[in-house]
Amino acid sequence: MKIALAQLNYHIGNFEANTAKIIDHIKIARNHGADLVIFAELCVSGYPARDFLEFDEFIDLCEASARQIAAECTDIACIIGLPTPNNKPEGKELNNSAYFIEGGKVKGIAHKALLPNYDIFDEYRYFEPSTEFSCIEFKGHRIALTICEDLWNTIENPLYITRPMDILIDEEPDVMINIAASPFAVNHDEERIDILSDNAQRYQLPLLYVNNVGAQTELIFDGGSLVFDNTGKLIDEMPYFEEAIAYYDLGEKGRITYEHPSTLRKEKESDIAQIHKAILLGIRDYFYKSGFKQAILGLSGGIDSAVVCALAAEALGPKNVMAVLLPSRFSSDHSIKDAEDLVKNLGCLSETVAIKNITEAFEHTLEPQFKGLPFNIAEENIQSRSRAVVLMAMCNKFGYILLNTSNKSEAAVGYGTLYGDMCGGISVIGDVYKTQVFELARYINRNEEIIPINSIVKPPSAELRPNQKDTDSLPEYDVLDKILAEYIEGRSSSAAIIKMGFDEKTVRRVIKLTNLAEHKRYQTPPILRVSPKAFGMGRRMPIVGKYLS
Repeated sequence: MKIALAQLNYHIGNFEANTAKIIDHIKIARNHGADLVIFAELCVSGYPARDFLEFDEFIDLCEASARQIAAECTDIACIIGLPTPNNKPEGKELNNSAYFIEGGKVKGIAHKALLPNYDIFDEYRYFEPSTEFSCIEFKGHRIALTICEDLWNTIENPLYITRPMDILIDEEPDVMINIAASPFAVNHDEERIDILSDNAQRYQLPLLYVNNVGAQTELIFDGGSLVFDNTGKLIDEMPYFEEAIAYYDLGEKGRITYEHPSTLRKEKESDIAQIHKAILLGIRDYFYKSGFKQAILGLSGGIDSAVVCALAAEALGPKNVMAVLLPSRFSSDHSIKDAEDLVKNLGCLSETVAIKNITEAFEHTLEPQFKGLPFNIAEENIQSRSRAVVLMAMCNKFGYILLNTSNKSEAAVGYGTLYGDMCGGISVIGDVYKTQVFELARYINRNEEIIPINSIVKPPSAELRPNQKDTDSLPEYDVLDKILAEYIEGRSSSAAIIKMGFDEKTVRRVIKLTNLAEHKRYQTPPILRVSPKAFGMGRRMPIVGKYLS
């Protein structure tokens, strides 16, 4: 039996486009002699559809798309993922389902049993977990069909009380197929390989795994579909961060062969290389799927805005990026020159709008209220908010989407101005620590100098007052980022972090700042997720909580 794995980029709720793409790849697979073509989890609707799933019409449109797809499967079978009504009176109204379609009809249905409800996942909000499992017969083979998390319960500390494969194995299948929507995070690809390999080894069956690819707002799906033999050995690995289709022959005794050149990675890409690819895909899909083409950002000459500008130019094309220089009376000559040099290196569009007169107008207007009071954070933030007003005015006038340039370190401790530099349509590097931003800049410069070296080596500064440096307000970033990573990703307490050797005063201050800044993060744009624990829907903290504040 010849099986095609179709690793595709879907668009949530775009039934016409998703259905057309699936049908196109059914035809491609048929022309290559495939007997079965497999698509990803919830490919019909796109993943995650979230509260779209609460609309009956949305579910009806999924079923209508499935009927269109089935009509194409007269001489080829396919597996698609979609939400379906739960026909039982008890439980949630929907199932997360996989249809096995053959001869123009749905011949088998598998419902997902293990519904993740942690971090960015909230599937149990919508779906009823399945308790019934059966294999699918096709062309002399018996298929154990599961959906994503159904195979993720072989870890040392299992999250669920059942394993669907423990039941399916009693029917003596000769192959496992798993359709998935598994989002990218640094090192998650290795975790996937380990867990899926363990399944193939545990049940002594070959395993074909199809993952989603593409970005859906803040979530980025990296593809990397996988094929294992019945010993758990990884025998092929489809490309990451791009669409692809590949073909495999399933023979007797579960032997899998293929004719194409192997795409197995000789070695894993560096974390920064993966983050770079993920962010490019995140930017590109955010704009394409939102119907926008052009981005705008404030370009300060510092490293954060330089990295975001370079990423946007690579993702969208330099002529679709407007970099606006917004110098104030505190902007240094070298920062302005660094910004101008970056524009020249990238070939992007640029404008210069000095904000001196704007900020002075605000200060003059507020003079009766501020009379006799010293210059402080209020005047500093007027500068940042003046820049935001200019950028948003240009968005309204010309149809740009504003890119937020805050990094994760700043977002964590609240080192940013609400309604100022924290505004935007999408946060590009809000899940990238400052130390990683430096690495990302060097990676962007790996072949030639794109980001001016001075932007990388000079001490970071917001330039909102004379001779200001970030370290006036914060610990050195190499210390700050390590503490933040232990607290945010590691979920370690202050006491535990202090025991690791960090200064007690610094630790307690950093954690307090992080908790006090929660109200700011609630009002910031969605952040492209590249770590296992990003700010946003995957990290839900109370604003007015006392603990650790």
